[in-house]
Amino acid sequence: MNLKALLFAITLSTVAAAPVACANGYPEKPVEMIIPYAAGGATDVIARMITSKLPDELGQPVVVVNKPGAGTTLAASGVARTKPDGYTLYTTTAAHTISASLYTKLNYDPIKDFTPIHLIAKIPIVLVTSPNYQVDSLQDYIKKAKESQNGITVGSPGNGSPQHLAQALFQSQTGTKFIHVPYRGDAPLITDMLAGQVQSAFITLSAALPHIQSGKLHAVAVANPERIDAIKDVPTMSEAGVKDFNAATWFGIFGPAGISPGIQQKLHEATEKVASDPTFKKRMDELGGQVMNLGPDQFSEYVKKETAQWQHAVDVSGARVD
Repeated sequence: MNLKALLFAITLSTVAAAPVACANGYPEKPVEMIIPYAAGGATDVIARMITSKLPDELGQPVVVVNKPGAGTTLAASGVARTKPDGYTLYTTTAAHTISASLYTKLNYDPIKDFTPIHLIAKIPIVLVTSPNYQVDSLQDYIKKAKESQNGITVGSPGNGSPQHLAQALFQSQTGTKFIHVPYRGDAPLITDMLAGQVQSAFITLSAALPHIQSGKLHAVAVANPERIDAIKDVPTMSEAGVKDFNAATWFGIFGPAGISPGIQQKLHEATEKVASDPTFKKRMDELGGQVMNLGPDQFSEYVKKETAQWQHAVDVSGARVD
């Protein structure tokens, strides 16, 4: 082998080994986990359950930083501009895949500017009715919504939220009539529902579950491919007659675009191990959720499908944020 060929071979082997070497030395300092919501919510709770155990797998502390604001776009914008060295990570939700369609001015691309690492879990959206508006079935609900002169009132935790967009998709698919009543979060929505001021809502199961289990709210159908253990007697939308209607908020970890494959894989494997623990699964069951444990490739495909679904939902809802 001549000198030129030898140098070329050495260069190739060095490039090929770089991601592995980088992963082997990673992490050498604390890792920061950005959460785009305030402390105490479902995203914060799930992220902290994961980050509390990640140091055991990574050998370094994982510091949680809450950066709420602007429907997760404030935190996402900051993460997109950070160095892709694996020391700044981002736990977010389905709102991440909605942003590209919802916001007319966004200074980052939710797909191109991020590295998918691990899809942790999801919590499906459930259709519930208030105590004074009982329906016999999903078909009964649809019939009443079509026959109502002005439409059934349906609440959500805010314009452009996954719950609001799920309602818009349902309305488009079934021809129902609704009066959308947006709130600033789940808590005030549930308060008004329990008081009978709003007839129904598409809501994240974790928020409604205690009230469903106590009988104060009536669960009509869950927007998930299979039934949920926490409410086994509640049919899926497909079982109840609205085929292939699935909607959930999910929880996944990203990094900025450009993280090396070696670090990406190391973070995925560490997160998968934590999320596979029976204690974590039990907690997700209690929240009405499901552990997903999807790695980078599967998570990437999941994000693309979610982006397409929510883009359609934004279009039919007419929701936009300047």
